[in-house]
Amino acid sequence: MTVLRTGRVPARPAPAGPRHRLRTRLDALDPGVRRDVVRLLSLLALLPLLLLLARAAVRLPHSFDLLTLYGLTVLAGTVCLLHLAYSRYDDPAVRPLRSRPRDADAFPALPARPRVSFLLAVRNERAHIEDCVRSMAAVDYPDLQIVVVDDASDDGTPEVLERLSGELPFTLVRLTENLGKKGALVRACALADGDVLLFTDSDCVVAPDAVRTCVDALVRHPELGAVSGHCRALNTDAGLLARVQDIWYEGQFRVSKAAEASFGSVSCVSGPLAAFRREAIYNYLPAWAEDRFLGAPFRFATDRQLTGYVLGQAWRGRALKERHADSPFVRDHDYPELRWRVGYTRSARVWTRVPSRPAAFLRQQIRWKKSFIRNLFFTGAFMWRRGPGAAALYYGHALWVIAAPVLVVRHLVWAPLHLAGLLTLLYLGGVVLKGCVWGVAYRFDHPGDPAWRFRPLMSLLSCCVLAWLLPYALLTLRRNVWSRSAA
Repeated sequence: MTVLRTGRVPARPAPAGPRHRLRTRLDALDPGVRRDVVRLLSLLALLPLLLLLARAAVRLPHSFDLLTLYGLTVLAGTVCLLHLAYSRYDDPAVRPLRSRPRDADAFPALPARPRVSFLLAVRNERAHIEDCVRSMAAVDYPDLQIVVVDDASDDGTPEVLERLSGELPFTLVRLTENLGKKGALVRACALADGDVLLFTDSDCVVAPDAVRTCVDALVRHPELGAVSGHCRALNTDAGLLARVQDIWYEGQFRVSKAAEASFGSVSCVSGPLAAFRREAIYNYLPAWAEDRFLGAPFRFATDRQLTGYVLGQAWRGRALKERHADSPFVRDHDYPELRWRVGYTRSARVWTRVPSRPAAFLRQQIRWKKSFIRNLFFTGAFMWRRGPGAAALYYGHALWVIAAPVLVVRHLVWAPLHLAGLLTLLYLGGVVLKGCVWGVAYRFDHPGDPAWRFRPLMSLLSCCVLAWLLPYALLTLRRNVWSRSAA
C-alpha cells in the first residue's frame, strides 16, 4: 500500500455480493423491523459461542478453577461485545441512532454546515508530514480552517511545512520550545474559530470525505459531543507486525468502539480522526494541557483524557473550570456542562502509520498503558454514572487489562515451573480461540480477505508480550516523551 504525494488514500474494497445484497434488503425494512431482524441474525451467528458458553457455565460449579472462570468470563465478554457491535450499533453519519436521550432537544443544534477547524500538532515527522498535510487540504468540506503547529521539530520538518504553506491553504504555527502534543494542540485551538474542532495525527492520511462524514454525524445528533472515525494501518506493506496491527485496529474500532457507541459512551475518541463540538471541550483545554498525575505533569493520555472531559463534565466540569478560571478558554465563554454522548462513525476513514519494528511498537504500547492508568483514575471515577451498559464495558475492560499480567505470570511462568504444562497449553489454546473469533468477525466484514488469519497472532502477542508492559508502564509513569515515529 502506498500513499501518493497528492494525498490519495487506499481505495475502499468493492461491495461483496451476497453480503451487500443482504445489507440492501435490511436497509429497505422498517427501522423497527430491521432492528429486530439484525438482532436475530446476530444471535444466530453467535449461537456456537453461546452453546459453548452455556456448556462451560453448567460445568463450572462441578469443576471450579481459576482458568475455567477466566475463560468463561473472557468468552462471555467477547460474545457481548460482538452482539452489541453487530446488533445495536448504528453509524450516526448514515442513519438516526436508535438509542437517544429523552432530552435530545435540549442540546444546542449545530448549523446545517458548521465551520470546522482541522488541527494538527507535529514533531519530527519530516518523512511523512507532507502526506498528512496534503490529505488534510484535500478533504471535500467547504468551510474549513486548517492549523498546523510544529512543536519545535529539529529534523527538517519545519522546512517541509514552510514549503507546503506557500502552496496549500493552512496556517502554520512554529514553536521554539517543545510543549508536547497537548500543549501544541491547545495553541492550535487558540486560533481555531470552528464550531467543530477536528484533530488528526501527523503520521495519518485522512479520506477526502472523512471530515464531512464526522460533521454529518454531529449535525444529525446534537447530543453527540464528539465522534471517533475508523482507523486502519497505512503501511501494511512494512512487514508482518504492521499487518497484524492493521487487523487489530479494525477490531478495536469496528467491534470495541461500536459496542461502546451503542451506549453513547465511547471511552477514547482516537487521535487519528477525532471530532469534537466546540462547546464540549473548549473550557477544558487548559485542564488538558496542564494535566498532572501523581504530583507531576502528565504529557500522555491525550485522546482518552480529552474524551473523559466530554463524558464527565456533568460531574467534574464545574470544578475543572473553576481551577482554570483565569484562562481565556474559560473566562471568555462559559459553556454549560452537559451530559454529552460520544459516538463512533465507521464511515469516516483514516489511515495511520503503525510501528513496523518491535522496539517502536513496544514504546507505543507503553505510552498507551500509561494513558490507560492515568485515565482510569479520571474517567473511572464517574463512568458508573453513565448507565449499567457503559459502566460494564468500561470497568470490564479495565479489569481485564489489570488482571492480564497476573494471569500471564500464573499460566506462562508458575505453571511450567510446577510441571503444569497442560495448564499453559489450555491457556494459550483459549487465547488462540479468542483470536479466531475476532478473525471470523473480520472475515464477515471483509469476505474474501485472507488477512483475518493474522488476528490470532495479535491475541498471542497481547498475552505473551503486551501484558507484561502494564507493570513497567506503572513504574515509569514519569518518563514523559512524545514521539510519533513508526520506525
